[in-house]
Amino acid sequence: MYSTHKYRGFVFILTHRYLRRYLSRQTAVVQPSPRSRPRSPVWLPRRPRAHPRLFDKWDEIDWNEYKKNEYQKKAEKKLRGYAIFGTKYGDAAELFRKAGTAYKLAKTWDKAANVYIQLANCHIKLQSKHEAASAFVEASVCYKKFDSKEAIKYMNLAVQIYMEIGRLSMAAKYFKKIAETYEKEEALAEAMEFYEKAAELYDGEESTSQGNQCKLMVAQFAAVLEQYEKAIEIFEAVASHSMNNNLTRYSVKGYLLNAGLCLLVGCDPIAISNALKKYQEMDPSFSNSRECKLLSDLAASIEEEDVDKFTNAVKEFDSMTRLDQWKTTILLKAKNALKDFAHQEDFT
Repeated sequence: MYSTHKYRGFVFILTHRYLRRYLSRQTAVVQPSPRSRPRSPVWLPRRPRAHPRLFDKWDEIDWNEYKKNEYQKKAEKKLRGYAIFGTKYGDAAELFRKAGTAYKLAKTWDKAANVYIQLANCHIKLQSKHEAASAFVEASVCYKKFDSKEAIKYMNLAVQIYMEIGRLSMAAKYFKKIAETYEKEEALAEAMEFYEKAAELYDGEESTSQGNQCKLMVAQFAAVLEQYEKAIEIFEAVASHSMNNNLTRYSVKGYLLNAGLCLLVGCDPIAISNALKKYQEMDPSFSNSRECKLLSDLAASIEEEDVDKFTNAVKEFDSMTRLDQWKTTILLKAKNALKDFAHQEDFT
């Protein structure tokens, strides 16, 4: 057994040792970590407590990229998991939404598009069709930055869902977006087709103004594609309808001029003369307009087979009212048709 004095010495040594450690902790000044970061909704790993030379590139990590990938990984993990009450699709959808926003802010369009497609599929599982359509629209917007074909594909999917749930005005809006994408790609036949679809839906929803805008685009593309009868019919119909509205009746002269220009390409003076009479009956103010004078002068030049007179009439009008690109294109076609017609008459 230990003697009393030995036992007391042992207790003194232990007490002294722990007391010294306690006092050293109390007097030490705790410095805040220079690498402390604000809390983030996504877990970020702490800086390893090791020799700093082993982690020279720690501060070079792109934390924003890390968070974007972490959102996506967590969402995909949710989908692979099992949930008793079926909440995994809702949780995954929220994470995919956050990942999509982060990728869009970073302009990583391909990853953003992929994430929004996964988000749409989650909403389809949840029977949230409106949210699924919105996600497909977001995917299409991202694809539009680098792949027009895929952009049109997913915009079409969104339109089909909107039509299924009865949101026809939204479907018309995105049909118009598809048409604009085709127009940008110079696929005029496809653009005309989707402008027609948008116009039909707008008419069904009684959005007359927006429907007429789409119809006018159809008429312009039809004329460029040499479908002149279709173009004339649309221009005249829009002009007739616009006469009933005080806000749009001032545009009627322009619509009638466009219809008349399409008639000129056929080089038929009688048809042009009859059309001018009809237009003057439709809009009495058309008789004294520059548009009517231009069509009359051009009809006279065609009847006289005078190319120079045709050119002078166009120059006179252009000096007062600037011709846009579409009118210039149609007038050039009419002038070439007049040259060919005059050439054939010379041979006969």
